[in-house]
Amino acid sequence: MIALVNKDLFRYEIHALLKAFFPREEVKVRLEGEPLKGNRAQALQEAALDPFLYVRYEENEAVMEVRSDAGSFKRVCRNDLLPEAWRVPEGLPMNEKSPELRSMVKHVLYDLLKEVTGRELPWGELIGIRPTKIARDLIAAGEAPSAAAAYMEETYSVSGEKAVLASEIAEREHRLLSQLHGRDGYSIYIGIPFCPTTCLYCSFPSFALHAWKEETDRYLDALEAEMQAAVRLPYLQGKYLDTVYIGGGTPTTLEAPQLARLFGMIRKYFPMETCLEFTVEAGRADSITAEKLRVIREAGVTRISINPQTMRDETLRLIGRRHTSAQVEEAFAMAREEGFDNINMDIILGLPGEDSSDVRYTTERIRQLGPDSLTVHTLAIKRGSRLQKWIEENGYESLKDTEAGMEAAAQAAAQMGMLPYYLYRQKNMTGNLENTGYAVPGKFGIYNILIMEEVQSILALGAGSISKVLHGGGRIERADNCKDVRTYLETLPEMIRRKEVLFRADEA
Repeated sequence: MIALVNKDLFRYEIHALLKAFFPREEVKVRLEGEPLKGNRAQALQEAALDPFLYVRYEENEAVMEVRSDAGSFKRVCRNDLLPEAWRVPEGLPMNEKSPELRSMVKHVLYDLLKEVTGRELPWGELIGIRPTKIARDLIAAGEAPSAAAAYMEETYSVSGEKAVLASEIAEREHRLLSQLHGRDGYSIYIGIPFCPTTCLYCSFPSFALHAWKEETDRYLDALEAEMQAAVRLPYLQGKYLDTVYIGGGTPTTLEAPQLARLFGMIRKYFPMETCLEFTVEAGRADSITAEKLRVIREAGVTRISINPQTMRDETLRLIGRRHTSAQVEEAFAMAREEGFDNINMDIILGLPGEDSSDVRYTTERIRQLGPDSLTVHTLAIKRGSRLQKWIEENGYESLKDTEAGMEAAAQAAAQMGMLPYYLYRQKNMTGNLENTGYAVPGKFGIYNILIMEEVQSILALGAGSISKVLHGGGRIERADNCKDVRTYLETLPEMIRRKEVLFRADEA
């Protein structure tokens, strides 16, 4: 599917909305007259396509026209033709970038695509990953949650159900975040990028342990070097450490003595006495042992994740997780025996071959275990991933019924006494839905809220991690570590230097 524009304006927004309405199509937004990319055959094939959508920006109007099998549909974006709330202020040209024109384009394009397809999207025209931020900003300014929900419905065409969900979560986030140190605090993320195997859907830095087993101690050496440098950063002096999160990969691929070393390093270099939450992703059942759980518990970790993704053994085999659902139950029981009273479990909706009945089966088995939180992910299909190749070979219809699955998961969470407490979205999500975290009161994952809502600086260590600093006015600056483990190890001084530049004293 081709969208043709006469001026290089808002191509991302156009692409995102088209992809949301037509998830099975490959969407390209091309500038009129722009040289075609790719090999000659691809270029000729693309050039022969009629644009599905044509957008023309002129000084006084923008015109959008869809040409499809169902006919031609057209919208002229001009102030005298549009609802007042959609208009660009007088004097602003419609062929130059402005926030006002961006809003108009999204409003009009969503309205046009809704007519063409006869469909409405659950999140309306919103394409960002943090829809709750809109509601949270309104609530922080004194608006009631009901008013925030109404605003999202009226302004962005968000469905009533999703608007209420976003505002409910935003109110809960607002209360939780008020208990933290805000800009006087910071959090730490530590990435352990090793896994027993790489899952079919995975897009995180993940390296099969069997190929890296002899390098894991060297990786811990590098992490310690990063910690030694980080503790001297002027920006962090006098600030409070609120949360620590060890993710991956699968951190519990490390052996018990290596985990003990990692925890010793953290306590050596950072002020853990102020830490409100210490999380470790135990992740896969085939990486969990009683000895490792004991080490984690003795280190003062307050929250762990044991993530089945599904409790269907046939799906586990298909997605490359070499453990069974029975092993998940055994790992959970071991964690309870070791004294963990805050255990999260992740599931993924839309896995190959699964529908809402499989979600109900999975959540029922999880309900019998009684975790303290449940994180419900909607499958996001990454371009070029092993999952994308699987879909091409086996058909998209294997991924279905996600909205009903989301409803089933929400009902199961409610039955376990859980409330929704954080939410985010990703590109190419099945059903154009969202990821939602549920937890029983008092067990909400604080770091999850912090990383999504971007209200605190994050010091990130390890391959594939991204540090960020929150400046005055809400401006955010980032510095990333290389994703590839070998490159990370070989360029460690550069990784350290990037953080020294990011966490400048004059920006404290």
